[in-house]
Amino acid sequence: MSWLKHLWGDLEIQLKVSMFYHSASLSEIFSYTACRQLSQMFLAIIFFHSSEYVLAAAIHGRSSVTLKSLLISKNYILAMFFSFVEYLIEIIFFPELKEYWWVSNLGLAVVIIGEIVRTTAIITAGQAFTHLIKIYHEEHHELITHGIYGLVRHPGYCGFFIWSVGTQIMLCNPISTIAFAIVVWRFFAQRIPYEEYFLRQFFGSQYAEYAQRVPSGVPFVN
Repeated sequence: MSWLKHLWGDLEIQLKVSMFYHSASLSEIFSYTACRQLSQMFLAIIFFHSSEYVLAAAIHGRSSVTLKSLLISKNYILAMFFSFVEYLIEIIFFPELKEYWWVSNLGLAVVIIGEIVRTTAIITAGQAFTHLIKIYHEEHHELITHGIYGLVRHPGYCGFFIWSVGTQIMLCNPISTIAFAIVVWRFFAQRIPYEEYFLRQFFGSQYAEYAQRVPSGVPFVN
């Protein structure tokens, strides 16, 4: 019977260790750090997508706007899911990684800056701003070069790039910060030349001169 007592003692110890580990894991997930950082993340996402839809509806009319104006795609959902998985793994196993509040606060500031840049771009462009690349010239389509467009040619893209990377800095997600920067940059590095091909067709030398004078707004993309 002594071996049964010994076995039961080992099982009891393992059970207590397991319960302690899981309670510790839950305490990290529901800690002040996690609640604050994840709340900021959810608010940033909700505000970004709802403002995109509201602005598009206000500018182009509600009948002309679809759910695509929310800018939510499968790849986007996958990227955000990956970032949340990284956060949960790190908050459980490396909670000290999330305690760099100067990094998290810097990320929050970057998110706000990105949101301001993109929103300013949409409002400044007015009806010239669309979520889809125009391949046909329309009468009301004009080349916007004033305001924020006098500083960067694609402030909408610039704002989204800043915003997306900022969300991961805010979460103190080192892997997702690098991954988001690379993926979003590659997307715009392909999209900008494609869009500018049509802009040069629409506005000719006027756009060529503008492109030489004003940077694209996305790093290393001419």
